[in-house]
Amino acid sequence: MSEDGAPAFSLELNEDVRAVQEWVHEFAKDVIRPAGQEWDEREETPWPILQEAAKIGLYSLDFFAGQWMEPSGLGIPVAFEELFWGDAGIGLSLVGSGLAAVSVAATGTNEQIGEWVPQMFGTADDIKLGAFCASEPDAGSDVGSIRTRAEYDEAKDEWVINGTKTWATNGGIANVHVVVASVDPELGTRGQASFIVPPGTPGLSQGQKFKKHGIRASHTAEVVLDDVRVPGSCLVGGKEKLDERLARVREGKRAAGQAALRTFEASRPTVGAMAVGIARAAYEYALEYAREREQFGKKIGDFQAIAFKLADMKTQVDASRLLVWRAAWMARTGKEFSSAEGSMAKLHAGETAVRVTEDAIQILGGNGYTRDYPVERWHRDSKIFTIFEGTSEIQRLVIGRTITGLPVR
Repeated sequence: MSEDGAPAFSLELNEDVRAVQEWVHEFAKDVIRPAGQEWDEREETPWPILQEAAKIGLYSLDFFAGQWMEPSGLGIPVAFEELFWGDAGIGLSLVGSGLAAVSVAATGTNEQIGEWVPQMFGTADDIKLGAFCASEPDAGSDVGSIRTRAEYDEAKDEWVINGTKTWATNGGIANVHVVVASVDPELGTRGQASFIVPPGTPGLSQGQKFKKHGIRASHTAEVVLDDVRVPGSCLVGGKEKLDERLARVREGKRAAGQAALRTFEASRPTVGAMAVGIARAAYEYALEYAREREQFGKKIGDFQAIAFKLADMKTQVDASRLLVWRAAWMARTGKEFSSAEGSMAKLHAGETAVRVTEDAIQILGGNGYTRDYPVERWHRDSKIFTIFEGTSEIQRLVIGRTITGLPVR
């Protein structure tokens, strides 16, 4: 322990985190990985896997909350690396509700957290899902262009929401949706807020379901909001806090960060851990293949061209994990991201996953290009990690602005 009571930094996992790592790895090895190809082909939410995970407590609020509050900050990254080592599409189905939960837990009132976050997971006998809806057809990286509008009906103490969201994990099939909307378009990102849309609310419907390049077992769709009315109590954080923030902005004073950006910043090390899991899976598979495959009378791993490639893959995977762990530890212990360490972790891990899975295909040669071997699927899955929750270009923009102190464009 340090003098301020925060856990001292260590590269050795504590006993509790190590036990969770082993437990999740066994589930990933025995249940997730054998089902990866099937659910990739089906392009459907793997409900049987969710049910298996719920039965053992892996898909549950208790598990996610326990790992999120783990003192070293490494509980979630370590667990997520193992899940995505198993399969990214199934992994995202298992953790997809977490983004919505984090968006409420980070800025919601105690009453909102207690009422709505449990409804994003349900129970082993009645599984529920959550969905975080930020992106729009014309507002992806540019969150300031969000057009979905929330207007307050003071007479009924209700918010009326209209707009279309896109690229929403669990969008339309979730029990609880958390929607980022503009309450004052003139203020851009500073005029936005998040709203909880309860189950069965009239006016919310699923639009197009996307057929994706990768992570196909995870449901991704548009969410259409047509005169959706939610109680005033569903404004995340409450109206008093929102009114105070908007007043500060209108007076030219500094206000707290925007709703979607705060959620993404908190989740970036976690997303980096997912990418590390995919990269590690591809590296380990390619390594084993290189030890067994023979060409020209020797194991292909004995050729310098292959051994050097494996050396680079291993180095990149380990470097990414260290960046993720550093950012997660800093976030948990309240250290300021003075150099955008969260973005660094996500950037490096996402690009590493793409490079390492591509190198794995190269090592397997023609076999790697077929669906008979998993590296082809892992390569498709990896690409999203340079795109969602902030593209690699956006991460570089965030890092560049942070380290220079200049308004980099």
